[in-house]
Amino acid sequence: MLALGDYRFSVPTAAWDRLSRTDSFRWATLDRLARRPAQQFIGLGTVKIEIAGRIYPHYRGGLHQVDLMRAEAGAGEPLMLVDGIGNVWGQFVILSIAEDSAKPTSYGAPRRIEFRLELESYGEDEDGNS
Repeated sequence: MLALGDYRFSVPTAAWDRLSRTDSFRWATLDRLARRPAQQFIGLGTVKIEIAGRIYPHYRGGLHQVDLMRAEAGAGEPLMLVDGIGNVWGQFVILSIAEDSAKPTSYGAPRRIEFRLELESYGEDEDGNS
């Protein structure tokens, strides 16, 4: 379904059900004498992606899927994002990981874990070098 670095989002592990993308564009305001300020395009901005989904740890994948995501984030390296149909989105960094657990068993383990990852583009150069 989706790969971020070495982590694979899939039905047996963590199935994502929502992916949001925001592209930003940079404009500078230029003051002009006796006229209103003008806008000048100065380049592309960052791409922000939010991935949200669910984990059913007792079905498959286990309780530690979000910990594996945190391990990828904690390495402090940009990660390649590739979707299941072969689109290479480029390199991203993980800015945050949120986790919500629900429906505990009698011994306290969650039956459902919802997660949200916030990613931002790493900032590769045009020639592909980072």
